[in-house]
Amino acid sequence: MHIATEGPIGWSARGWCLSHGIPFTSAFHTRFPDYAAVRTGLSPDVFWPTMRRFHAPSQAVLTSTASLMDELKARGFANTRLWSRGIDTALFRPDVHPLASLSNLPRPVLLSVGRVAVEKNLESFLSTETCGTKVVVGDGPMLETLRRRFPEVIFTGALFGDALASAYAAADVFVFPSKTDTFGLVMIEALACGVPVAAYPVPGPLDIVGGEGRGPRNDLPSHIGAVDHDLRRAIELAMRADRTAVASYGRAFSWETSANQFVDALMGAFSTALDCVA
Repeated sequence: MHIATEGPIGWSARGWCLSHGIPFTSAFHTRFPDYAAVRTGLSPDVFWPTMRRFHAPSQAVLTSTASLMDELKARGFANTRLWSRGIDTALFRPDVHPLASLSNLPRPVLLSVGRVAVEKNLESFLSTETCGTKVVVGDGPMLETLRRRFPEVIFTGALFGDALASAYAAADVFVFPSKTDTFGLVMIEALACGVPVAAYPVPGPLDIVGGEGRGPRNDLPSHIGAVDHDLRRAIELAMRADRTAVASYGRAFSWETSANQFVDALMGAFSTALDCVA
């Protein structure tokens, strides 16, 4: 069995597996300790022991990036394995027509996509002094608050499918201000559409864009975005990226690779179960 998250259903499934002797794998998708810290004002260290307890019996703790895998190991998580992410490259591609409602805005168009919630750190992006137009795609509990506070920003609400791909295509830079995401799937969706990424130098962006803006191993021939502690600086640097090179890099995140990594982890758990029976 694979347990996808540490929520109530995940805890219930974990208990059932342990009581019936069923091996399972688990995934660390969300930095719940950091999210909880933002919402409660407590230190993330208060919540990490609960996460370790949840994942301790897992045959493989699947993580989206190498840096997250290293961090979890340092925090006492065993059996961590890489499980990368993929996107629909037939939907997110560089030749998509820009969304009509965003096509004639003052440039550059700076786009952010995701849940409009406190842990996404959108206020840092929206407070950054930049030229052009800021656009936020998404819904969430902070939407109306941010609309009132930043009336100059365009909030489209949630978009999906072709409309979402067209929103990416209308942007000059994709801005990812979150400091708590373990990966950031929206970054590779934007990259596959040829939109460079600007972000903070934290896990997630560092695993995708890289510290120098040329991938996590700093081996790409061209810049595909930029990370900087000064978000305005990251945006300025990202605008210099070659959109053709950006799209080529984004297309490399295939679902096939992701699926193979997942199956390998499950087969490892299955092998463990056979060894126990033997």
